[in-house]
Amino acid sequence: MNSFRETAVGIFVILGLLCVAWLTIKLGRMELFSQKGFELSARFDSASGLRAGADVELAGVPVGRVVSIRLDPDPMHSQAIVELRLDHDLQLSDDSMASIKTSGLIGDKYVSLSRGGSETMLEPGGTITETESPMDLESLISKYAFGGVK
Repeated sequence: MNSFRETAVGIFVILGLLCVAWLTIKLGRMELFSQKGFELSARFDSASGLRAGADVELAGVPVGRVVSIRLDPDPMHSQAIVELRLDHDLQLSDDSMASIKTSGLIGDKYVSLSRGGSETMLEPGGTITETESPMDLESLISKYAFGGVK
């Protein structure tokens, strides 16, 4: 009778740990087993506040994630290169635009995509050249506070 109870408790603990692991992966937005989709990169003058794992949205609908953010190794450019993993069925023209936006007043940053009108589509591994960096709210407030806004 004792061994049955110990086995039942052991199974219950293992199931509990598996549930906690699954929730950690889902809530942490980790994608261990899923590498679906294709990657594009976008070059921004500033990627301030953007983090790997942030959402990528098109028309307010999540269509991917930010994979990584790194500095362009070419010292002449000094731009941030943001790697995006997008849904495999998404098609973007080569004149599409990527903008870094904030959800809410002080919320998380995300990348917002806008479709272009060109007939030429971006290939996997391509680069979005039309970008818009995030608005620097701190410098705007300081300009307004100290009379720099006309």
